Amino acid sequence: MEMGEIKTESLDLIDKLNEVGIALSVEKNTPKLLEMILQAAKSMLNADAGTLYLATEDKRHLLFEIIMNDSLGIMMGAQLGEPIPFDPLPLYGDEGNPNKTMVAAYAALYKQTINIPDAYTAEGFDFAGTRAFDTKTGYRSQSFLTLPMLNHENELIGVLQLINAKDPVTQEIIEFSPISQRIAESLASQAAMALTNNKLIEQFRELFESFINLISEAIDKKSPYNGAHCRRVPTLTMMIAEAACQADYGIFKDFVLNDDELYEVKIAGLLHDCGKVTTPVHVIDKATKLETIFDRIHLVNTRFEVLKRDAEISFLNQKIAAIESGNLSVIPELEDLLQQKLAQYSSDQAFLHVCNIGGEFMRDEYKERLQQIARYRWIDPQGVETNFLTDNEVYNLSISRGTLTAEERKIINDHISVTIEMLEQLPYPRNLRRVPEYAGGHHERMDGKGYPKGLTREQMSLPARMMGIADIFEALSAKDRPYKKGKNLTECLQILGKMRLDNHIDPDLFDLFVSQKIYMRYAKEYLDPEQIDEVDESKILGYNPPLVPQA
Repeated sequence: MEMGEIKTESLDLIDKLNEVGIALSVEKNTPKLLEMILQAAKSMLNADAGTLYLATEDKRHLLFEIIMNDSLGIMMGAQLGEPIPFDPLPLYGDEGNPNKTMVAAYAALYKQTINIPDAYTAEGFDFAGTRAFDTKTGYRSQSFLTLPMLNHENELIGVLQLINAKDPVTQEIIEFSPISQRIAESLASQAAMALTNNKLIEQFRELFESFINLISEAIDKKSPYNGAHCRRVPTLTMMIAEAACQADYGIFKDFVLNDDELYEVKIAGLLHDCGKVTTPVHVIDKATKLETIFDRIHLVNTRFEVLKRDAEISFLNQKIAAIESGNLSVIPELEDLLQQKLAQYSSDQAFLHVCNIGGEFMRDEYKERLQQIARYRWIDPQGVETNFLTDNEVYNLSISRGTLTAEERKIINDHISVTIEMLEQLPYPRNLRRVPEYAGGHHERMDGKGYPKGLTREQMSLPARMMGIADIFEALSAKDRPYKKGKNLTECLQILGKMRLDNHIDPDLFDLFVSQKIYMRYAKEYLDPEQIDEVDESKILGYNPPLVPQA
């Protein structure tokens, strides 16, 4: 080959090497990256076959990752290839001696490139396995170029092995030239760096997700009623997001999320309630209206026993006085009055137990009766006559919906502000910068009446709106809340439908949620069988089946 031809070949290879290096640096899918490395090496050096090995963590074995052979049509490993049936190559023997007989092991152990013109005449290495393969397949393995892949710390990542260089004109098998070797060494170095970067990114993801799971576990240990919520909402949000990506109509026509964007949605879902680490346990877990550290209904029960005791003492004193005065005719009337009073106290006691349970609505007549009971007089342990219920107890028992007072609800609502404040302090990489916006919008409403920022539909991203529906549906269907039972599917969808009509949730996402039966996919995984009733979608309030264009 003339000098000018050699120079032209070198420049062409360098250009290809730069192109490959750029492609490797942006590929984040490790199996695909491995395939790209071996395919690029084969193409640049015009090799007929090749194998890529990765070193185990303890650096004692080489694992077969990809095997390619163009002549035999072999493609093993990687993403689409057949499974590789070969055992890992040992770098050390049973007694700990280095394995110097296998060329791939030697290159790995001594971090040297080995260029063999013909395996059948090479000395110092055991190619018995290669010859057996050739005998079985009719192939002729000849030239070998074996290169260690080393990272920036000179640490072994793996081994790249190319087999049977071909003359670009005659296609005859030739040895790998010095120029090819230099190019391959450069490629092996770039490949090692790309693999190292991918590993570091994967480790960062593992660390980040472990930290997130740690927060969820902290909330779980603080309140078992919210730990499952923190894990289920991202699952349901991802179901909605994937369905939106597949839809090809309306607002979803051009909506697409790539892998990084889907991961961003997932992370936001996992962190959407992280602010609850600051919420007091007695507020999160408030199962009844009178509950604080304990349920104060038990104190009320004790007071009723005192009232009943005092009524009986009063009756007995009156009975004794009647007997002593000889007025026995009034005793039956006194007994009737006692039984009426005891029955009234028992009825009032049962009524307060009902009031103490958080419901959807408390009627005005209930509140009036509560006030009447509150005005009963009793003698407290200090011997002071006072009202039967304290102002705070009346205030709590008068709660119209649920178990939380306005002040406690504000404490609960403040968790979203804390969530946003916490998340906005984190130094996100570019692909996670929208996590605070996605996570912080799940209590906003489409009409701008939500919190904490009062955003309207137009001011919110689709993923943030998705998380709002996921958060509500999970809460409605959850069977592990202290203050309610999990609702069945029809009840959940009817409530969501009312919210759609009330401009609380996104109408298009609600229609997608129902039409694609996302609720059913979620229910089969997380709800009890008795919650999964037969849903008549035609009767769901606010549901408008989307008009999907016909193909």
